[in-house]
Amino acid sequence: MSASHKNLHSKLTLGGLLITLGIIYGDIGTSPLYVMKAILGTHIIDTDIVLGGISCVFWTLTLQTTIKYVVITLGADNHGEGGIFALYALVKKTKIKWLIVPAIIGGSALLADGIITPPISVSSAVEGIRTYYPDINTVPIVITILVILFAIQQFGTKLVGKFFAPMMLVWFTMLGTLGIIQAVKYPEVFKAINPYYAYHLLSIHPDGFFVLGFVFLCTTGAEALYSDMGHCGRKNIRVSWIFVKSALVLNYFGQAAYLIHHEGQTLQGLGGKNGNPFYLIMPDWFQPFGIVIATLAAVIASQALISGSFTLINEAMRLNFWPKVQIKYPTEVKGQLYIPSINWLLLLGCIGIVLHFEESGNMEHAYGLAIILCMIMTTILLNFYLIMKRVKLYFMVPLITIYLAIEFSFLFANITKFSEGGYVTLIIALILIAVMTTWFLAKKINKSYTKIIKIEDYKRVITELSADLSIPKYATHLVYLTNANSVDELEEKVIYSILQKRPKRADIYWFVHVNILSEPYKTQYKVTEIAKDDIYRIDFNLGFREPTKINLMFREVIKDMVKKGEVDVRSRYESLNKNNIIGDFKFVLSEKFLSNDNELKWHENIIMNSYFFIKKLSQSEESAFGLDSSSVKVEKFPMVLHTPENIGLTRIKSN
Repeated sequence: MSASHKNLHSKLTLGGLLITLGIIYGDIGTSPLYVMKAILGTHIIDTDIVLGGISCVFWTLTLQTTIKYVVITLGADNHGEGGIFALYALVKKTKIKWLIVPAIIGGSALLADGIITPPISVSSAVEGIRTYYPDINTVPIVITILVILFAIQQFGTKLVGKFFAPMMLVWFTMLGTLGIIQAVKYPEVFKAINPYYAYHLLSIHPDGFFVLGFVFLCTTGAEALYSDMGHCGRKNIRVSWIFVKSALVLNYFGQAAYLIHHEGQTLQGLGGKNGNPFYLIMPDWFQPFGIVIATLAAVIASQALISGSFTLINEAMRLNFWPKVQIKYPTEVKGQLYIPSINWLLLLGCIGIVLHFEESGNMEHAYGLAIILCMIMTTILLNFYLIMKRVKLYFMVPLITIYLAIEFSFLFANITKFSEGGYVTLIIALILIAVMTTWFLAKKINKSYTKIIKIEDYKRVITELSADLSIPKYATHLVYLTNANSVDELEEKVIYSILQKRPKRADIYWFVHVNILSEPYKTQYKVTEIAKDDIYRIDFNLGFREPTKINLMFREVIKDMVKKGEVDVRSRYESLNKNNIIGDFKFVLSEKFLSNDNELKWHENIIMNSYFFIKKLSQSEESAFGLDSSSVKVEKFPMVLHTPENIGLTRIKSN
């Protein structure tokens, strides 16, 4: 980890607190736009529901967001990085194989949530325009904002990021101020801090449990908060959360105070067919400003989730959960990346959500079901992290039990949303789970059938091949990428390529291995001399958030070795050598295809055919490793998993 990255996590600074406001809290910070509106819906305003609902909101923010995520889960960082895949990378050390299941389910659910958060946030904000133009169709406006937002991703968020922090400071200040103005008029609303009102709503009121599904919307951004920890640091998040939670709670209580004062009416009666308590508590003169500020805050909330989705896919690729896709680095900011394919797929998904549901009120039914699955999976992984850290059982068991009870209650309450739109995010999550599972299992099958041999057994013949002038020279430097973890081993297919699939004579053979670490930021390499002046192996140890620019890294290593006199990379052609001309480098990659000679089991057949179909749509190997296509040779190898044991041929005598 770089010094600046370490400082980010160890120091508490005013600048760090401001950046945290701009990056971390977009999702959870815009929930006042729709939570109280969702709780009441079209029902008549009832004091019991309002007080019970606001009590549930307060205790959900306290127990779920503050204690579980800000206090406990932020402590489970992987070298300063957070998120469900970073947590999985930590607990993977326990060697418990099935933990990959909650990791894949949780990661897929969080990505599915990324498709509905931008539409619901932007729609809720833009619908404030209906205060002045009740019949306006907001769908084109919302889609236009989303298209602009996704289009600017390719330029990076550095410039926009400078605008995020002060904008979110204005937003949270506005939330708190508007809430205080209403709450001071009706201070009795603060009695809802007593958890009795939440208990009363859930146990006695007939609509109580149904309300819990909408209460959950107030904490949906907690998982994104954990995922974005690497951008701002634990200390900055914990301190800034005090201000953020205060502003959120004040606004919720302000909305509740206003609603209690209008008991017996409906939101539609108070503010038209799209009456929203968030806008109703604003003075008339301030509403135009409030709509603009809310829309900007919603865009920032969307930005945070888009960036989080890029990070999540990048981690999934490194953990062999996702096919290789093109990654771009629009700025020099550590960890900031742009994935074009994911960006445009997210945009299509968001536009589809807007066209399908049209209004934020309809989207509320689809929202929350996927993210609660992610939270449950995080709790399961957190349990094993606490075991790994040897936390006392008398503390850990009640803690995990309480959170599983809370989260399963939210899950059952959210299941009621399934038929009303929740199926949309679950279908998206299931598709993502299918892709991740297929990719992971196919890689595992592939690895189990890869034949590994000892380099020592072939060192002499390779050295002799290098000196055999009767064979045309293939390249001065021949480079193979290998998955063999041990420095004295190699895949059989590499030896087959060198010796049999058109013998390839080269002056020096290089074997390059990329080892993805379970920590985010590290760039190390090791050089092993197998046969002096003939065979070398380079092992790169890269963090799971580091770009795999192998071409650049390999040349940097060669440059360092030449400087230290460890290798002579000049061409061995006499005329070129005496003029100090550097020899050419040729990378050889193997591309597998499923052989017709296989007799696969039914499940292997499904997995491997799905794998090769997805592979056709994914990024090429040379592009994924940052190799220049002009110096790459791609060789096709048949992948044989199960060959028929006995074909049953019988030889007959010729006449």
